[in-house]
Amino acid sequence: MKTWSLQTRLGVAVGALVATLWAGGAAFTANRLSTRIDAVFDGELESTAERILPLAVSEVLGREEVVTGAQVMPLIRDKDGDEDEPMIYIVRNAAGEVLMLSHGAKAEDFPPYDGPGFRTARKLRLYADEALRGSVTIAVAEPTAHRRAIRRELMMGLFAPLIVLLPLTLVGIGALMRFGFAPMRRFRDRLAKRSAADLAPVELDGLPAEALPLAETINALLSRLDAAFEAERSFAANAAHELRTPLAGAIAQVQRLRAETEKESVAARARDIEAVLKRLTRLSEGLMSLARAEGGKLRGDVVQDLRPVAQLVVEDTARLAGSAQVTLDLPEGPVHSDLDPDLFAILLRNLVANALRHGTAGAPVTVQLSETGSLSVQNDCDPLAPEDLARIGARFERAAQSAGRVDGAGLGLAIMQAILSRAGGALALSSPIPGQSRGFEARANFRLRAEI
Repeated sequence: MKTWSLQTRLGVAVGALVATLWAGGAAFTANRLSTRIDAVFDGELESTAERILPLAVSEVLGREEVVTGAQVMPLIRDKDGDEDEPMIYIVRNAAGEVLMLSHGAKAEDFPPYDGPGFRTARKLRLYADEALRGSVTIAVAEPTAHRRAIRRELMMGLFAPLIVLLPLTLVGIGALMRFGFAPMRRFRDRLAKRSAADLAPVELDGLPAEALPLAETINALLSRLDAAFEAERSFAANAAHELRTPLAGAIAQVQRLRAETEKESVAARARDIEAVLKRLTRLSEGLMSLARAEGGKLRGDVVQDLRPVAQLVVEDTARLAGSAQVTLDLPEGPVHSDLDPDLFAILLRNLVANALRHGTAGAPVTVQLSETGSLSVQNDCDPLAPEDLARIGARFERAAQSAGRVDGAGLGLAIMQAILSRAGGALALSSPIPGQSRGFEARANFRLRAEI
């Protein structure tokens, strides 16, 4: 079902109203003018009869003998001599014999005299009058086609401009509507450009009074959502932070128990418990990183080079992984960015840690940072199935070949995507590596600086 915008509805409604009122006004004016034309022409018929009748009486009485069927010249001639008089008349006696007949008139076109006044007959509009107690009658007529032609010209004069002016009026109404709704479109565009993590209030500048309550309600909803998400992030971060100390203590107790026991079964059970506690520790650390990625300050006030941060993170992650082989490729020029160094470090550390954890043991990991804000991490492994590649970005999801391992929490890629979505970027996963038959590549693309 097609939904029309408010701008379109108002534009169509106003345009239809203007067109209807304009057409109605033109029709009303045409009707009034038509009535007025009839009155004017009827008056001309009557005045013409009043002028001709005395002359006809004098002419008839002055004749020595009665002559019937006489014709005279038309009432009016134009400057070129062409006949241009639509009126015709006939003068008859009481017996109905024609005494005078205007030029171009036919006696059979005039109905018999039946009294003074106006009437329409035989496609003529007539006015009849009499003199000498009915011994002389006159009928002055005008073809009804003449009046119809004048009415058509009048209608054309009234409605022809509508053909040009009405489309221009509708275009003008559309332009005014678009101009009036421009603040609402800007408000809509600001909302559309927001990322999922940006819940700051939207600017309300220029909005009309009718739209302000809706916009303020949306901003209030965004504030409530932001408060709810912040409470969720704070709870996850605080819970993870509070778990670190007891988990560290529990790991220490389990390690001591394993060192002091002489029973192999107890030592094996202690190793299993230690592995579970270490995994829980990594999970709590991942939750803290995720809370920081979703709620921490993304952009700083100072622009700095990301290359030293990348080098430090790669060296530290490789050392913690047992001096793993990690190759770092940095551009010659500085990579200036206002991205928060801690969040960039979290992003890179998770990329490298995932590559070391899920890649082929002993195989090198390649890290490359470009000047345009592209970060690529490649590791060797068997190609991932397409369905695994599509779902491993979700929280607590891992690939099928690594699901049996207990050293991953399934939060690394979710943390990266949280950072990149806020940084206006995206995470592209490929397996095998483009141009190769094996391996896995995670490529993070982000804006180096915030848009002004």
